Amino acid sequence: MISQLVRVPVDGAALTGDLLVPTPARALVLFAHGSGSSRHSPRNRMVAAELRTAGLGTLLIDLLTEIEEREDAETGVHRFDIPLLGRRVVAVVDWLAAQHDTRALPVVLFGASTGAAAALVAAAERPDRVLTVISRGGRPDLAEGALAGVRAPVLLVVGGRDLEVLSLNEEAARRLRVPYSLHVVPGATHLFEEPGALEQVAGAAKEWCDDRLTPA
Repeated sequence: MISQLVRVPVDGAALTGDLLVPTPARALVLFAHGSGSSRHSPRNRMVAAELRTAGLGTLLIDLLTEIEEREDAETGVHRFDIPLLGRRVVAVVDWLAAQHDTRALPVVLFGASTGAAAALVAAAERPDRVLTVISRGGRPDLAEGALAGVRAPVLLVVGGRDLEVLSLNEEAARRLRVPYSLHVVPGATHLFEEPGALEQVAGAAKEWCDDRLTPA
């Protein structure tokens, strides 16, 4: 198991991430956080731990620098800046392609909230590197024009009681030109805090990745 704190250079600064890669690994899941969250998100860490049991490496990374995070905490100025977040995800995908331990691994983008839009933007920008995109309670509608350019299959996971976000996901799904699945977790709200809800998210994500990695 490779386990290290990494610093990814971007825009004259660096993004901090936690990289864990089992040996051997089948793919690398890059988590794109959004809406004021960070790599310390307990929800994404729980999902990441479950994915590693399936032989998938994980990289949980802060898409904002420390200064930007402080600015965002005070004003919310960056959390809905999808072009910025999308460029950051692209930069991390490119960094993974340049690293000895990850360059050969297909990349899965896992986006939560506004991070889902950033993941879709990056998938459209790097079709040769991204195997698939998974959205958890995401805002894929914010990816706007990038949706039609995505070439990787997409899994949209939404809580059954998160009605507004469910409607936005249905709308965004109609604009995709790739295979997709809309997985609704019954009784779950936006943060999947209900007993067993997050486990269903992790299970759906693991099964989706396994299907994408298993030869037909």
